[in-house]
Amino acid sequence: MRHDLIGYLLDSLEEDERLSIEAARKDTEAAVIINEQLGLLQRAMKPLEHERQMLAAPVGLADRTLAAVRQADVPVLTPADEAVVPLRPRAWVDRFIMAAAAVAAVVLVAPLLFEAVQDSRALRAERNLQRVGAALQGYADSQRVFPSPPSEGPLSRAGLFAPTLVSAQRIKPDDGLLVYPGSALAREGGFRVPSREEVEANVGSEDFDRIMERMSGDYGYTLGHRDAAGALQPIRDLRRGHHPLMADAPDATGQRSGNHPEGAHHILYEDGRVKTIWIEGDNLDFLHRDDHLYRNHDGKIAAGTDAEDAVIGDSHHQP
Repeated sequence: MRHDLIGYLLDSLEEDERLSIEAARKDTEAAVIINEQLGLLQRAMKPLEHERQMLAAPVGLADRTLAAVRQADVPVLTPADEAVVPLRPRAWVDRFIMAAAAVAAVVLVAPLLFEAVQDSRALRAERNLQRVGAALQGYADSQRVFPSPPSEGPLSRAGLFAPTLVSAQRIKPDDGLLVYPGSALAREGGFRVPSREEVEANVGSEDFDRIMERMSGDYGYTLGHRDAAGALQPIRDLRRGHHPLMADAPDATGQRSGNHPEGAHHILYEDGRVKTIWIEGDNLDFLHRDDHLYRNHDGKIAAGTDAEDAVIGDSHHQP
């Protein structure tokens, strides 16, 4: 299992491999060893956090390095020779060229490796959202509406859909479907969705606010819409291919999600289709081109002002 721990930290394992490690961590003795190994790996990988952004190689670096290597005319010394022959200036140049070639290889290959990891995580996230979409569809088929929060009160929250699906046995509390691979929540480990009964039992407790903030993991859910009289309407399954049902949860600004440093935003639509939208820097036009993903027509993080006003709220947001 040790060789899977790096993949576990990067959240790039297959589901059965991840669940195997999670199961092992429930054993007290095994958990001590596994957590110690994870701690060592986390400390070793911490410097890589500064290298999340892709690096652009200097133009012509590879060609210049290879040309320098071809032009170098340095006699090859065996380890025995080096023991008795002092390094000459030319030998130092040779060492420098070899080091430069290694650096060039890292600069050129690292972005490709980083991109491959991100693509793998994005693909896994899309598959997870498709599975959640199937669970939501199954719920809607039996109940005639998608999971819908109460119009008011402490349980009127976007994230209540997740405990509702758990209580309806549509998803498992610890299957990892609502955790984005590589997110802070994924690295923390041990996330589980509470049942609706657990949520209701904690109303008014010290843990209630924390449960509200985390119960739908890394994803947000539609806040529905209110009618002209201000009543929150049930979230009906109209199979609209343009109407978002779930997406990466918004950050505190209500303009974008903070789940992905590289700018990916995963969206699940009513018809079960999952789409990934990539944004660059602060250019959010493409994300909110047709309708702002995280705000209603009045510019608020609240229920839509009409049936076509889609708003994705974070777990704790109230309609």
